[in-house]
This record gives sequence, C-alpha cells and structure tokens, in this order.
Amino acid sequence: WVLSVTLKEDMDDNVAKYDGRWEVEELKENAVPGDKGLVLKSVAKYHAISAMLTKAFFFDDKPLIVQYEVNFQKGIDCGGAYIKLLSSSNDLNLEYFFDKTPYTIMFGPDKCGEDYKLHFIFRHKNPKTGEYDEKHAERPDVDLKKFYLDKKTHLYTLVLKPDDTFEILIDQTVVSKGNLLENMIPPVNPSKEIEDPTDKKPDDWDERPKIPDPNAVKPDDWDEDEPAKIEDPDAVKPEGWLDDEPQYVPDPNARKPKDWDEEMDGEWEAPQIPNPKCETAPGCGEWVHPMKNNPKYKGKWRAPMIDNPNYQGIWSPRKIPNPDYFEDLHPFKMTTVSAIGLELWSMTSDIYFDNFIICSEKEVADRWAADSWGLKKLVASANEPGMFSQLVTAAEEHPWLWVLYILTLALPVGLSVLFCWPGKKSDEYIDFKKTDVSKQITKEELKEETEEFEDDELEEEKENEDTGED
Repeated sequence: WVLSVTLKEDMDDNVAKYDGRWEVEELKENAVPGDKGLVLKSVAKYHAISAMLTKAFFFDDKPLIVQYEVNFQKGIDCGGAYIKLLSSSNDLNLEYFFDKTPYTIMFGPDKCGEDYKLHFIFRHKNPKTGEYDEKHAERPDVDLKKFYLDKKTHLYTLVLKPDDTFEILIDQTVVSKGNLLENMIPPVNPSKEIEDPTDKKPDDWDERPKIPDPNAVKPDDWDEDEPAKIEDPDAVKPEGWLDDEPQYVPDPNARKPKDWDEEMDGEWEAPQIPNPKCETAPGCGEWVHPMKNNPKYKGKWRAPMIDNPNYQGIWSPRKIPNPDYFEDLHPFKMTTVSAIGLELWSMTSDIYFDNFIICSEKEVADRWAADSWGLKKLVASANEPGMFSQLVTAAEEHPWLWVLYILTLALPVGLSVLFCWPGKKSDEYIDFKKTDVSKQITKEELKEETEEFEDDELEEEKENEDTGED
C-alpha cells in the first residue's frame, strides 16, 4: 500500500492535504487472533492510499469479481468505505493518487445523514468524443441501514459479467442486479432523437383543454353582493353570560420588578391573565349574535367551463436526430484496471478494511470469503451475548422497550393468578377431604374396624325394635 503525498485541487493547502492516518491492526471486537486489516484512523481528514494489482485486469471474455470486507467499528456518521479501481495509464503514480485520478469502477458503501448508499459507478468512454462520463447503478431496493450501524464485519461483492449484467451482494446475498444498458443513470447510450433547441411554441398555440362558455349569461337573480356569513337572528344569549366581566384581567399576584424605570420603561402594568370568573360561566364580555352560513350567498358568478374547440394539446418541440448519438452494445468493455485505491473522507474513525480480492472465478472468491469473512463470522457468532443480554442491550438503546418487557411478563403472571388461585371451600367439603385421606392399614386393623361396624349395626337395630314396641 502506498500513501498519497499530494493535495486536492481547488482547496486551501491546509485543508486539501491527504494527511488522514492509516494503521494495520486487529478488529477491536471479535478479532481472529493474528488477523489484521487496514484501518482508517482519523476524523474530518482526507485519506488516500492505494496499491498496484498483481496483474492488470482486462475486460475481455471473463467476469470481473471485486470483493472486500468493511467493519464500521464505531458505526458511521458521515463518510465512505468505497474503493476505486484505477485505470491503467503510463503516468499512473500512486504517490499522487487523489480525487481526480482516473478510475474505471467505484464500488462500496457510503453514508451521510440518513442517506445510506451502496455505490456502483463506472466511467464510460464516449466512442465519438473520447470523453468519459460517470454511469451510476440504480439504488438497491433494500434497507442498508443495519449494515452500517451494527458494528459487524460485512462482505461486499460486485460481479460484472461479459454479457453486460451485474450483481451486487452483501454477505453473499444479492441486494441488487441489473444490466449495464438498462439500469444505469444516465443511460449508457443516448437517445436517437432529441428536442430541437431552435423550435419555439407558436404564439397562437392553445393549450387550454377547457374554457369558460362564451354564450353563458349570469342569471338575473344572481346577487354577488350577498355575504357568505350573516348573524344568526334566532340565537339567544346563554343564561349566566357575564356581560360586565372582561375576558382578561390584570394578574393580582404580579409585582413591578425592582429594576423597573418608569422614565425609561414607561408606566408599569401587570400582565393580563384569563378572568377566573369566566371559567364557570358560558362567556364574558359583550355578547353578540354568532354568525351562520348565508343561504342566499352565491359568490362571484363565473361562466361554466366547456371543452375548448381550439384545444391543440400540450406543445412540445419537434424531434430531430441526435448529433451526439452512438450505440455501445457492450459497455462491459471498460478501461483496463491496474490498481486499487481508497480515497475517503470520514467523520468517524476506525473503519476496518480487509481481504481485498479481484478475480474472474466465483469459486475463488467464495473460497476466499469462507477462509476470511466466514471465519470472522464464526468468531462473532461464538461471542454473541445470550438472549437476555441482547434484550437488555436493546432496552438501553430504546428505553420504551422496558414497558413492553414488563407488560409481556405481567400478562402470563396475571392470567395464572386469575385462573389458578384457589377459591374458598365450604366446611362440608373440607370435612370430607379430611376423612378422605388414604392411608395404609393392617389386616388386624381392618378386622377390628369391621367388627366395630357390625356391632354398631346390631345396636341400631335393637334400638329401632324397642322404639316400635313403645
């Protein structure tokens, strides 16, 4: 990696310096022992660092796969973590890499405020003029916020194919895909026709689809002087209305400030407060009839609208052949790439980069990811806090979650108490349960209980016989 020693153009030298600091160090959290990355360390400074590729990449008949890791270890307020694939040239000097250094592709995350971006930009060479124009891929239709704020290491991949299609992946999941001829802004190929800049709209061109009916006449009984609102003559002053009480009175508790100078400040008056006597009354002050809609009101008369017989439609300039038209059917054939660069500004430090790879084989990129990003992911998963810790952390960030937790816990407890709390039992039921307790008895005890039961029955029969004789 080569640090840039140049300055940005059109800026004061003290501000334009690429003096942002870089370090090679481990992740602050969930580090793989011995594994280090390139870390942007400074805040509110320009950073520029670059490296030559092992060999230049030519856009011929093989795909381009660009892949690397980013970890916003402190989140990100405003700043980028995108890379530039620098265009090959005889005068490419990495010590003078800056924002105007020609690049072929720019790719990666960028964020400022609440605008979360994932750039894919390529510089297209106009085959007629030789000039370059930036083409931006349409924005991914996914929420990117979590990738910028969760402080985890994420894998960014761009796959660009010779058939002019592309895919953008985060953590090996496709978040955007398209075609270089259909999904870039502005389009690669200009329109065949353009509006004639010399064509002017005729003075008598009528673009009005509707016009007032020229034959309409205002009715004789149409009175434009009637007001929209009139007093309601049927309204009656509410009982208890305090005519002699003002709505506001001087505050009796107010006192003139000690530093009040009547010569400078004028005569002091207590501030006005709502009249307390009016709080219980239907109203105070002079009563007036309320207003109501005027049934005779018609407003300003206007002729009804009819179809314009002279309507000519919305005028537009005539079309002429576009003198700058060209057709590039294979924009994949881009300028050769020979270096990779990071040219960034950030308001947050400790942005971690690692495991850059540029190749043509998806299998190679996937194996590279498994041996690097996959290992980081395993370490991070092993260090994930338990469910309880995650809930507490979430509640610390969003205190309102405590209310949800309490309600969630209280509901089953309340239902348990409601349905399981024992009700009041009758005395008869309690006595029955007391004598209904099972216990083990011996044969002798069973024999004695049987004999006692038989004796009781004999005595009861004898008593019944005696009662019958009497």
